[in-house]
Amino acid sequence: MSTIGKNIKRLRQEKRLSQDKLSKLADLSLNTVVKIELDDSPNPTIETVQRIAKALEVSVDDLLKK
Repeated sequence: MSTIGKNIKRLRQEKRLSQDKLSKLADLSLNTVVKIELDDSPNPTIETVQRIAKALEVSVDDLLKK
């Protein structure tokens, strides 16, 4: 699993959000969130990362940290 996928999953779970809820908050498809977390989409666009970061109320850097 990619670092970004692991971080998104960890932060999402810490905030007690489902993948579906996160996808709605980030205005992304559920499939996109699932694929990033499962590393099926290891290189999401910066726009996608920014949307997820905003929905999780963290910085993009927080999603990219190892």
